[in-house]
Amino acid sequence: MPKIASTSPRSALAAALLLSGALLAGCASTHGLAPEGKLTQADELATSRSLDGFRFTDAAFPTRDWWTALGDPQLDALIGEALKDSPSLAAADARLRQAQAQVQLANAERKPTLGGSAQYSGVQLPETLAPPPIGGEYMGSTVLMLNFKWPLDLWGGKRAQYEAEVGLARAAQIDAQAARLTLSSNVARAYISLAQAFDALDVAQREDKRASHLFDLSQQRVKAGLDNQLQLRQAESTIASARQQAQAAQQQIDALRNGLAALLGKGPDRGLDIARPQLLDAPTPAVPQVLPSELLGHRADVVAARWRVEAASRGIDAAKASFKPSINLNAIVGLASSGLSDLFGSDALLGLGGPAISLPIFDGGRLRGNLAASDAQYDLAVANYNQALVGALHEVTDAVQSARSLDAQLASVTQARDAAQAAWKLADTRYRAGLGTQLDVLGAQRPLLQLDQQLTALRAPRYAATVDLDRALGGGLELAGPAAADADSSSKDLAKASTP
Repeated sequence: MPKIASTSPRSALAAALLLSGALLAGCASTHGLAPEGKLTQADELATSRSLDGFRFTDAAFPTRDWWTALGDPQLDALIGEALKDSPSLAAADARLRQAQAQVQLANAERKPTLGGSAQYSGVQLPETLAPPPIGGEYMGSTVLMLNFKWPLDLWGGKRAQYEAEVGLARAAQIDAQAARLTLSSNVARAYISLAQAFDALDVAQREDKRASHLFDLSQQRVKAGLDNQLQLRQAESTIASARQQAQAAQQQIDALRNGLAALLGKGPDRGLDIARPQLLDAPTPAVPQVLPSELLGHRADVVAARWRVEAASRGIDAAKASFKPSINLNAIVGLASSGLSDLFGSDALLGLGGPAISLPIFDGGRLRGNLAASDAQYDLAVANYNQALVGALHEVTDAVQSARSLDAQLASVTQARDAAQAAWKLADTRYRAGLGTQLDVLGAQRPLLQLDQQLTALRAPRYAATVDLDRALGGGLELAGPAAADADSSSKDLAKASTP
């Protein structure tokens, strides 16, 4: 008999790879597919003229407890309570854990698997179907198997997919931190509005008292024939208006207390325990001299968007790898016998294995469509990053300009109030000296109260500008972007770190 030529496993594998490459060259192709997005560099966005004249400093980025600059211990306690109990943070943490689980799944796809199974089966054919000795006899078999599988990642597609999931997990981790910044700034803003509502209530009550006194005097003068009904009716109108303003301020107080309770993750009764705010300070705005470039590492939305760009880039690599041949190693080793007594004998050994090669030839455009979708996902991620960067600089500039304008307005109104205060004191002095009337005093008090109302309306947005600037500058978060960590170290951090 002629000898059959033997072929080594290594030679067979090499031949299969060459054949696969030749077939692939004439089949699915990535030609003409490429992403179009281009990352905007921070220094390309000019800010010098918009921020001209503002105070720049080396240490202007806020600390993690930036809200303490407002000087109210109750606010500090409320934010601490919100960061501990808010359901919105629990939701952000759950999304992070979902992303971390996807990293584990993607990593598992890169590794070999080994499974075991044990099976017993029996069959008895009737004699009407098969004659003896097969028919009419019960036959059983026992099989013990180990199944080994290993999808070789020759082109790095599975690693790229794993690294894409790592990038998305890092973005989710930063989103969870950003949720804390958003919550703390929302609590601070609501608290500032609560302070404004209490101040507005004070002014309205003082105006009610002034108008009521004016009404009493007008009524006395009408009875004495010294005046007509005009002054009396005007005083009545002023009283009604002041009381409406007081009622509106009280309604605002109730709503804000209720809103704060919701931000804390508590029932409405928790808001009733919130005392009147005692805000002490609104720091002068300062902008870091390293703006805008250093802002990239401080803004959670910008850093998270950058991680998503990195993840989308690795997703393109994974999609490209699917155009190439894939090789899977499979092996089955086991024992099979018709009886338990023979199961562990040398004749019961069962083995099957070898490489399995597959490659795309005609797929109806599925691979090209998948790559096109990955390219579009990258372009979307780049656009979102660019938009986040533009929005970050806009928020910083808007907060600083707002603070500067409000400071100027507060100075003007304060100067006007000082003049009105002096006029009211002069009218009161003249009245006590017998040179004026109570009507003069009450008349001089009205512009003073109106200016107090203006100050109340200006102080709240000035405090809010401080909150907005701290938030726009990143809120003191410590963030790691793609340039600071590779995929492997990122996955280790995600596996070990607790939810922030």
